[in-house]
Amino acid sequence: MNSGELISESFNLMLLGMGTVFVFLTMLVIVTAIMSTLVQKYGAVQPADLNSPGAAGQLDEATLLAVISAAIHAHRTKH
Repeated sequence: MNSGELISESFNLMLLGMGTVFVFLTMLVIVTAIMSTLVQKYGAVQPADLNSPGAAGQLDEATLLAVISAAIHAHRTKH
């Protein structure tokens, strides 16, 4: 092979590689946009704000202390 053929083959290989990367990244952007749309449409669940007064899942101090104590006890008995 002479240098002209080598340069031609390297140029073809470069275009093939760059084209493959471009197609993959384009597909990645499209799939990410579709997933974002689906999550916003079907999975938009807002968590309850536990710091606001009157929140549905708010724990009082006694319950919180009991939960923390039980977790510490379970951790210590495991080890």
